[in-house]
Amino acid sequence: MNIGMRRVRKLRIHWPIGAPSLRQLVEGDLEVLKADPGLASLFDTLESCPELGDFGNYRHVFESSLGFEGFTASATANPTLGRAGERTFSPTFVLTTYLDADLPEEDVSRLLERMIEVHPWEVPVMELSDPVRVSTAASVRPALGRAS
Repeated sequence: MNIGMRRVRKLRIHWPIGAPSLRQLVEGDLEVLKADPGLASLFDTLESCPELGDFGNYRHVFESSLGFEGFTASATANPTLGRAGERTFSPTFVLTTYLDADLPEEDVSRLLERMIEVHPWEVPVMELSDPVRVSTAASVRPALGRAS
């Protein structure tokens, strides 16, 4: 097998979800990705940014995981969930996608700003990695003894 590699930067976005959406996802109901208004806005934004998740023959590529965020809002914060001075926990959908490592910084800033605009938190948790290499294509040689 010959695997092509490409330099990209990972973008991870932590997105709050309600307990009912978390429950549906855990049970394998992926329709909630379209039905939950918050997640729908995340995916609409992802799909409107062709630079995100571009793997050649595949577009809008992402991975996700489920988890929880915890935080304590300060007295000067304006939290969407919880109250100042209280420890708050939030079910979280974590989306990881990719962008070309050579994308100009002004384009990267524009993409991050778009994500911030649709994110429900006062201070969104987003991580942007240094360049890493990911697989982009594989060509498999025919098995021995088979006609090609």
